[in-house]
Amino acid sequence: QVQLVESGGGLVQPGGSLRLSCAASVRIFSINVMGWYRQAPGKQRELVADITSSGSTNYADSVKGRFTISRDNAKNTVYLRMNSLKPEDTAVYYCNAWVLVGGDSANDYWGQGTQVTVSS
Repeated sequence: QVQLVESGGGLVQPGGSLRLSCAASVRIFSINVMGWYRQAPGKQRELVADITSSGSTNYADSVKGRFTISRDNAKNTVYLRMNSLKPEDTAVYYCNAWVLVGGDSANDYWGQGTQVTVSS
């Protein structure tokens, strides 16, 4: 079982910055992929960025060049640094952990989410 706790959300003006944190209850060495997803009102949940246990990163086209995902293995924490925020970035942001447990099976774990609102 993996427990994930997000923090760092809030209200920010367009063009501003925010850093989200996701603290995991286990060593993130053991998690194959950790990622950030977001869900805006009336829209489906979408992948924002993810990072593998080996350090490879992936970003949605809409956030490339603005957001950076990183991890601190010693703190069992992943971060999402968001720069140049736009109103369309407004959403609830969720931390996700994906763990391969078998040849054809994986478990997903989710935090409860943190609200990010970009508005003037």
